[in-house]
Amino acid sequence: MFRPVTRFKQQLPEQECIDILNQELRGVLCVLGDGGYPYGLPINHFYCPEDGKIYFHSGKTGHKIDAMRRCPKASFCVYDQGYRKEGQWALNIRSVIVFGKIEMVEDQEKVYDIARRLSRKFTQDESYIDREILRSGPRTLLFALVPEYMTGKLVNES
Repeated sequence: MFRPVTRFKQQLPEQECIDILNQELRGVLCVLGDGGYPYGLPINHFYCPEDGKIYFHSGKTGHKIDAMRRCPKASFCVYDQGYRKEGQWALNIRSVIVFGKIEMVEDQEKVYDIARRLSRKFTQDESYIDREILRSGPRTLLFALVPEYMTGKLVNES
């Protein structure tokens, strides 16, 4: 069902894909939007090493929520800042694409736990995190992408 990487010599090992998911702050989540059009949106994420799921938080209503409830299939793409080899102009970029199904997280303790862990990717200010969770927590929807297929590759722009 899922296609292998065409340029297999550029394929990244699974652990490197996971490392990219852990290190990068944002990616693009793609769902099937209104009228059957793809809907991609930039979003921050948290890769959970305990269950291998990728978590996102959101308000409880909107285009993406409606789309995910209609069709749980989604893809998520993350890429790093890239690097240049000494003396070369071309950028080398590592990217990861994860395909899977969305599930809504109902357990409020889990919502708060993942919200804290996600927030720590951006700040270590625990008092700020506590205030934000107290203020926004009850209005927050947590959902997870349950991976079915993940691939990554290194692309040289030359």
